[in-house]
Amino acid sequence: MEISASGFLFDMDGTLVDSHAVVEAVWSEFGRRHDLDPAEILAYAHGRQAADTVAHLLPDLPAERRAELVAGLVAEEVTRTDGIVEVPGAAALLAALADAAVPVAIVTSAPRELAVARLRAAGVPVPGVLVAAEDVSRGKPDPQGYLLAAERLGVPIRSCVVFEDAEAGLAAAVASGARVVVEGGVSSATTEGLERLRDYTGAVPGVESAPLHR
Repeated sequence: MEISASGFLFDMDGTLVDSHAVVEAVWSEFGRRHDLDPAEILAYAHGRQAADTVAHLLPDLPAERRAELVAGLVAEEVTRTDGIVEVPGAAALLAALADAAVPVAIVTSAPRELAVARLRAAGVPVPGVLVAAEDVSRGKPDPQGYLLAAERLGVPIRSCVVFEDAEAGLAAAVASGARVVVEGGVSSATTEGLERLRDYTGAVPGVESAPLHR
């Protein structure tokens, strides 16, 4: 595959960083504490902000109590970085894009502190534009994050390519109007007709047109 774009926008968890084990453990423990099915939690939570997931799971709790639970989850996740690794080739790709002066942004549903902790734990460079949970009023599947990232890069969203691995994020990316590439094996009506990558092994961007070769 060769991709030429004016801007490269990446999701984080599952797209650049493999944090699956930590995410599964934290949310499973949360489910057991609140008598919720961990499998149902994980099916909904992937790609979404923690606040949206907690609101969906525990809608009858007062907003202040839900905010306390979210703060506790994030504080716990920030300290649990053991075993977090890059998606193969991600670090080299982002470093090469930076060397080529290609506009790059990360758009994540994680809070900034957690995003930076996971990226550093995985050895993935943190780009100048990082749109985190606190930067948007509506999380994925709303496209606000990707639209904001393109705006901050100074690149039209339709000239950008988005890499995503989760249904909520893919819906956001498609709705933004960007070109969308599925990273990994997720399959749904949203992914039909989209390009795919298993990982970034061997991806080499060019200096002028920023192609991504597979």
